[in-house]
Amino acid sequence: MNVQRSFTQSNGGKLYVVATPIGNLEDITVRALKTLEQVDLIAAEDTRNSKKLLNHFEIHKPLVSYHEHNKRSREDYLLETLKEGKDVAIISDAGMPAISDPGYEVVKAAVEHNISVIVIPGANAALTALVGSGLPTDEFYYYGFLPRKKKERVEELTRLSSLPTTLIFYESPYRIEDTVQTIVEVLGNRPICLARELTKKFEEYARGTGQEIIDWLKEETIRGEFCIVVEGNQRKGKEEDKQWWAPLSIEQHVTHYITELGLKSKDAIKKVALERDIPKREVYQAFHVEQDNE
Repeated sequence: MNVQRSFTQSNGGKLYVVATPIGNLEDITVRALKTLEQVDLIAAEDTRNSKKLLNHFEIHKPLVSYHEHNKRSREDYLLETLKEGKDVAIISDAGMPAISDPGYEVVKAAVEHNISVIVIPGANAALTALVGSGLPTDEFYYYGFLPRKKKERVEELTRLSSLPTTLIFYESPYRIEDTVQTIVEVLGNRPICLARELTKKFEEYARGTGQEIIDWLKEETIRGEFCIVVEGNQRKGKEEDKQWWAPLSIEQHVTHYITELGLKSKDAIKKVALERDIPKREVYQAFHVEQDNE
């Protein structure tokens, strides 16, 4: 049991998790600036990038790196600094630390050592994209970056395919076309919104069906980091006789996912059962009976 009274207990320094702008510098909060001015040390994902932010606001504090490749070794140093009674802030290049960025591990360690963790909220790309997407916001599932390898990407999307909640992903400009293509292949031609250059001068939202987004990407000059917002599974209880797979036998349906998407047979069977809204055992039997008869 751990109860934190953020501003009354005093057992050493405090760890501040500070959100930074995702594009427009004016999105930083007054509280974030005051916190960065008051702490004893700032741990940054990229010190070169963070120096630009800090210099812009005339904040001059000791800066150390804290990123994906040194977070384990840096954790001990940050904990010792906190135990000495010094306050430490962690920031990422943009947005909230620990959300698709380093931060979780040091927060967890601080909690385990009864060190207060104070979160300074602010800009977040995923929520900004969600609200601007025009897709449902009452329930959503934030995933972050999908795997780079297509096979693993397909497996993850298959796992998410039955969720009725809006899905949110991040993607780089180098993989955005492949990722959207895989999303459409696995999830179907759902409504999708791509958001890029959020809060910057060239902020842009592209909204349409999955196939429309694919066509749009082929005509565009791809630049900037992307948020992908995808409508959740809305097919339950609806007529499915117009689905692309309707003319196929169960065996052909399963084989399609094995050959075209590289799924393992068990994953393909699971996906077919979901799309046809029938028990997995029925798909399994139909697929293997056909296979045995060939």
